[in-house]
Amino acid sequence: MPSMARSLLFLVLAASSLVGATEKDAVHKLQQTGKANLELRLAKSSTCTKENLQIRREWGDISKAERREYIAAMLCLMSKPSQLDQTEYPGAKTRYDDFVAVHMNQTTTIHGTYWNWGKWASDPVKSPLFDGSDTSLSGNGLKVDHEDTDYYPAGPGGGCIYSGPFVNMTVRLGPLSPILKPAPAANPLPNGMGDNPRCVRRDITNYLSSRYTRTEDMVTLIADSPDILAFQDRLQAVTARPWEVEGTYNPAEHNGMPLMGIHASGHHTIGGDPGGDFYTSPNDPAFFNHHAGIDRTWAIWQWLDLENRTEQIAGGTAMFDPVNSPRQTLDDIVDLGVVGDQVWRIRDLVSTVDGQFCYTYE
Repeated sequence: MPSMARSLLFLVLAASSLVGATEKDAVHKLQQTGKANLELRLAKSSTCTKENLQIRREWGDISKAERREYIAAMLCLMSKPSQLDQTEYPGAKTRYDDFVAVHMNQTTTIHGTYWNWGKWASDPVKSPLFDGSDTSLSGNGLKVDHEDTDYYPAGPGGGCIYSGPFVNMTVRLGPLSPILKPAPAANPLPNGMGDNPRCVRRDITNYLSSRYTRTEDMVTLIADSPDILAFQDRLQAVTARPWEVEGTYNPAEHNGMPLMGIHASGHHTIGGDPGGDFYTSPNDPAFFNHHAGIDRTWAIWQWLDLENRTEQIAGGTAMFDPVNSPRQTLDDIVDLGVVGDQVWRIRDLVSTVDGQFCYTYE
């Protein structure tokens, strides 16, 4: 359900200039085409105008001072106490942990659902996001011996991050669905909410990004998806051990589905623990930048046909039973618990320039 990503971004990132790209490539051209339609919508809005429209920019396109402000805000969240019930969530020690816990609780109902992946697809660790400088979100993990995961071969990291602002960050919740081998120590509680302190581990590799998050992959997703169901299916595609079949796989024989969609490929490009854990991935600070990229891609797809695409919705309400579970509707509720100040309907969150939001991407 894409609205979860959009609402989380609203709460955590608000007006920040965050992630993505302003490169003059084919995706940017689609974005500019869509913006012409967006301006027509703005003219009809009573709450969102050109004057108060907020701009979200690619991480590398904002100043170093702005990056430091963003990093300081994240570190502030990590220094404030949790507002969750400590008997139920003993591992949630900080306000940042609250966001992770909400994601863990809602994972099976919000999925199956602006980091510009294409700009750095050939070598993501050289991007301003992951170069390990004091204006990055920290770099790769130390090189340690580890096995192939189910989604990509072992990369050049696998250990604790060793540079950048989050080098001393402590992860406490999870794991629930680890991909690293060997896996991190099990959580003391079966739901992953126990206190399980450990470092942030990453295994940033270009194996998936150079194959499935290139600019051309983004263009195909946006331009060749006639409706939201096709968009979601291509975005969310996941194939275990794709290297075993990539030489014989023909997307044309599978309704255009890639072996791995941009959503999963982005997560597994970061990899490690918690970044590669489906449930606890928000524990890695880069999670929000990745999902801002998802939001940007969805927004561009909407902008190309605002009248017909803004309120399109498809799929069920249970990730592992999309056919037999109740259909998702625009009137279903989004409740973020202690990280939200109210509940919303999905229809209140599907536009970047209506309802709760007034922003665009550059």
